[in-house]
Order: sequence, then C-alpha cells, then structure tokens
Amino acid sequence: MAEHYDLCVIGSGPAGEKGAAQAAYFGKSVCLIERAPKPGGAAVNTGTIPSKTLRETALYLSGLRQRGLYGVDYRVKSDITIGDFMHRERAVVEAAWDAIDANLERHKVTRVQGAAHFVDPYTVEVTRFQQAPRRIRADVFLLATGSRPSHPQDIPFDGRVVVDSDDVLTLTEIPQRLIVIGGGVIGCEYASIFGALGVRVTLINSRERLLMQLDSDLSDALRTELTRRLGVQVILDADVTDVRVEGDIATVTLADGRALAADCVLYCAGREGNSEALQLDNTGVKTNARGFVQVDSTFRSTTAHIFAAGDIVGFPALASTAMEQARVAMCHAFDLKYKMQMGAVLPYGVWTVPEIATVGMGEDEARAKGIAVEIGKASFRSNPRGQIIGDTEGFVKLVFKADDKLLVGASVVGEGACELIHVPATAIHFNATLDYFIDAVFNFPSLGDAFKYAAYDGLQRLQRRVSKAMEARARGTPPLGNATPPT
Repeated sequence: MAEHYDLCVIGSGPAGEKGAAQAAYFGKSVCLIERAPKPGGAAVNTGTIPSKTLRETALYLSGLRQRGLYGVDYRVKSDITIGDFMHRERAVVEAAWDAIDANLERHKVTRVQGAAHFVDPYTVEVTRFQQAPRRIRADVFLLATGSRPSHPQDIPFDGRVVVDSDDVLTLTEIPQRLIVIGGGVIGCEYASIFGALGVRVTLINSRERLLMQLDSDLSDALRTELTRRLGVQVILDADVTDVRVEGDIATVTLADGRALAADCVLYCAGREGNSEALQLDNTGVKTNARGFVQVDSTFRSTTAHIFAAGDIVGFPALASTAMEQARVAMCHAFDLKYKMQMGAVLPYGVWTVPEIATVGMGEDEARAKGIAVEIGKASFRSNPRGQIIGDTEGFVKLVFKADDKLLVGASVVGEGACELIHVPATAIHFNATLDYFIDAVFNFPSLGDAFKYAAYDGLQRLQRRVSKAMEARARGTPPLGNATPPT
C-alpha cells in the first residue's frame, strides 16, 4: 500500500528544499525524494556553490588580487595541484549538505533516496539499487529536478579531455591549455577561473559578444579584463565545426578553417531539463523540446496539482529565483495567502573576473523599448576603496528615466558587484529616483559610495541634455533624439 502525504517533492536542490520547508512550516506532511546520496542538487554539488568557491580559490592561489599592490609581484604558485584547487570546494559543499539536512530535519520533512517516476498523476514509484520499489501518493507534487548540460551528438564527451560543466569538477589535474566553447555565464565563469590560475584559455563564442543578455558596455568590459588581466584569448562570432580527440589532445576546428589544440575542452553551450526519467506522460504535464516543464505565473503545470520550480522550468535558472519560485508555488498549491507572487525585482549575478551584476532594465533594453532614459556612471578608479583594493577597472552604472529620474536599472562591474547590486535593487523596488543616491549617506571609503557619484554623473548628463535642448530652441531647430528638459 502506498504512503500518502500532502506534498511530494522530487529533487532537493534550492527549489526542492525551500518548497518542502515552506509547506512543512504551515503544517503540511511532506515527503522529499532525492536520487543522489547527498542533497542540494546542481546548485550545491556541481554548479552554483562549487563554481563560486573555485573562483575564490583561484583568486587566492594565484595571488591575483594582490598583484602589484604591496610592492610584491605575485604570480601563480607553481606547485598548485588539483587537490589544492578542490580542497576548499569540498569543505564548502559539505557545509551546505549539513545545512540542508538540518533545515529538512527541523521542518520534519520525510526524506526518501531513490529515482522517482510517475505511475499515475497522484502516485510515484521510487526505485533504489537492491531495494524493493516504494510507492508514494500525494495530493500535490513539486517537480524540482533541475537541469543538466546539453550533449550534442557531434561533441565527443569523454569526461577527461572533452568535458561539460559537471565533469570539470572531477578533473584529476589542472590543464595547461583549455578551450571553452560557449560565451554564456558558465563558459565565462570557468574561463575566468582557469585564466586566473595561469592556464592558457581560449574562449570561443558563436555570438558577436560575450553574455549577450547584458548591456554591450558590460560585455566589452568583461572581454577587456579577460584578455588584459587574465590572458584569455577570446574568439567571437565563430562557429565550431568539429571537435576531435587524439590521445590526450583535443583539436577544435572553426568554420573559418582554424584548428586549435588543447589538453582539455570545456563545452558549455546550453542546458536541458531533467524531466525525461519522470515519465510525465502518465500525468498530463507538458514539456517543451528541451525538456523544461511548462508552467504558469504560479508555477502550476498543465496538470493542476503538479507544480514545478527551479531550473526544470528554464529561464532564468538561478538558485535565488528557484527558491522563491518554489515558495510561491506552495503558497498557491495550499492557498496559504502568504507569498502569492514573485518579487518583480530580480538581481542577476555573474561570478566572472571581474564580477558582474545587474538588476532591472539595462540601457540597451530600455532604449530598444522606446523608453527615454539617461545613465550615470562612476568608476572605481575614482573611488578611494577601489584604489585601496586595487580594483580600478570596475564601475557602477545607473539607468533612469529622463523625465522624472525614476531608477529603472543598474549594473556593477568589479569587486563585490554581486553584493553591491542589492542597493539599487532595493531602490527600484521602492520606486526611488536618482535623488535617493544624492541624499543617501554611504560609508567612506566604500565601493558603495560610487552609487552617489554615478547619480551626480547622471544629473550632469541631464543638465547637458537640457542645455542642448535650450540651444536648439534658440536656433529655432527641433532638439535631437530625446533631448527634452526633465520636469
């Protein structure tokens, strides 16, 4: 006879853990199924936490942050081993496992290890090696099985010479030459990590610039720093036509005929939803061609009592949004009247070298939508804290409406960007104008003080716009573009 719960969660990543805890907090009986021996999903085991920890390890072991600051020319330590590189990553991951275990235990969530698949819309069967199948029924299901790297058939993945973003964590040694295929978030982050360690990295992207979802000046800043500071060769607007492995060497051929050789190729161009093994045909839940579950704004699937959250639903595929999606889903599933919608302001962080973070609309996006915006920028070079820590290439950028100075977006490039971005994120949430940054008092010396000077720069740009408009009127000619004085 099948066990019965109010909620059955499949997957223990950020969405699964927080969804389970949310329902249990309000008194629901919850069962969480995880096929892996440890919780956390890709975020803890192969993605978010490992990659960010490895970034910090690379910066520390390479001495990159200290180079030239104190009269000592730091360089990559010559005796770094893969064990050195992975030690801190393992410690942080184990701490995350303990934290998740404690959270689920505190909320009295029943945990079952094994692979789950649906036998009917209200029943899943859990299988585990050398154990009898176990059937579990529930009134509500939350699918939180995440995603996996795409594996095109023409790429000869072997987990050793040609690897994906999961395999890269299992490399037995640091390669001397690395080719990264894909200029998205994952590709750029790993290119930064290995570039910081002195690996000869070549980053290949089929698009005309890196991180196409960002403003062009942010993409340009990243490319400049990758090449100037880390020595990464960036090849843009280039299609890969062939990847071959001979012995311990991989050769990547481009459409223009160039052939590049490396000890390791990291392919990270696209991901797919982990939905195939769930046998969703037995539920009526629909997925798209890449295996992502189709959901509405409440994260309800095409079957009313089955919800999905996190990477399994696709974009934006962030751990931060996955947690909130699951909480919202459970509030709708059980009519909790608590957290009924996602926050409208979602910060976005990229842990490259340098860090990049954005929130709201970028300048390019706003102008493409026909919104009359102005920007304000301030460089870390002019910021005392930036000089102290040696980050003189970073900057802050504010995007605001020209007529009423309402803040609609912001970006930060440089040290601490993914922390600093929460300041403008809060301002946008409360419909603040540029005046907030003018009036606010920031610690000194701090990188946050750059927001004030970005606001001053924005006001100067507005004044120049007004002056041009007045000059145009005096000449009897219409002003160009959006040169309308603010009210």
